[in-house]
Amino acid sequence: MSRPRRRRLPTDERRALIEDAAARLFAERGYAATRLDEVAAAAHVTKPVLYRHFDSKQALYLALLAKHREQLPRFVQPAATNEPLAERLPAILDGWFAYVQERPYAWKMIFRDTTGDSEIQTVRRAVQERAHVVLVELLQAQPELSIRAQELEPMAELLRTAMAGLALWWLDHPDVPRSVLVELVTRATRGLLQTAQ
Repeated sequence: MSRPRRRRLPTDERRALIEDAAARLFAERGYAATRLDEVAAAAHVTKPVLYRHFDSKQALYLALLAKHREQLPRFVQPAATNEPLAERLPAILDGWFAYVQERPYAWKMIFRDTTGDSEIQTVRRAVQERAHVVLVELLQAQPELSIRAQELEPMAELLRTAMAGLALWWLDHPDVPRSVLVELVTRATRGLLQTAQ
């Protein structure tokens, strides 16, 4: 009796499977402790197939970091509106926590994993810096805020590190509803921004 032939996946689908499997393993074990044969097995591909998509473990990890760097601004770009930032905060924060919830492995790779060579460390820091820049730009674009120039960068960094830390905590406590975090961070951020005016 002949075995049924497996459907050949399109290149993009196969690459996505490899990326998903790699992101999960890198997040769980870190860059240093993850082997490409484990990624191939988790993605249900052979190692030669994996190498057709990525030249090395480093190339795969860097591709994932680059992908997440490009996705970061999405959560702070709601539809154009004249509403003050304080009114839009719940929607922005809900989008941001949804991003974390949809990509828990990416978040751990960016903010929890500390392994990898100097190039990986540099790119990881650049991704974190991109989050900082996005927040600076968001705060600067709000005409109703009057944050003193010398406080703008520290304010953005305070928000970035607090939200990154809370996101990592939430990934370890998934029983806490997203709505609770959105409401808590909305209150805290509104209070912080009012104090800065």
